Amino acid sequence: MRRALIALTLLLAACGGEPGPDAPRTVGQVDLARYAGTWFEAARFPTSFQDSARVRCEDVSATYTPRPDGEVTVVNRCRNALAGGAERVAEGVARSASPGNDRLRVSFFWPFFGDYWVIGLDPDYRWAVVGAPGRDYLWILSRTPEIAQADFDAAVAIARREGFDTTRLRSTAQGGA
Repeated sequence: MRRALIALTLLLAACGGEPGPDAPRTVGQVDLARYAGTWFEAARFPTSFQDSARVRCEDVSATYTPRPDGEVTVVNRCRNALAGGAERVAEGVARSASPGNDRLRVSFFWPFFGDYWVIGLDPDYRWAVVGAPGRDYLWILSRTPEIAQADFDAAVAIARREGFDTTRLRSTAQGGA
């Protein structure tokens, strides 16, 4: 587990730096108090830390908790379907990298940080689209384990509009590994 977390942070750290002119657009403003709470992963680009010969994450959730210092505690959970549903937990911290809080830097292993850009967000904070400026990471999140098809389609359309190869998206199994 520790090696996987180290690999994750190294990969995320490689995504850092100033965005280029062709970077995906973000939503402009995220109210971190409204964003706080638990989100369920509806779909993702396969990643080495969630999808490998030894790991297939299902029942994926992320819980965001604002801290008094302005940072956000991040707790990611999943069940590894390749290990009998064993729970995997990674705890990290996020800090804003933009005035509108729509670009965050997340670390699960200090001092390495990766980009967490909110490129789509339902006005009622029911679903979100999160990616990285290099377009190599993408997650569609929902406040509920199941996302309505119309909401999912809207999220995918945003990702496609921002230049993500949405054919790479894989649905995330929710509901018990």
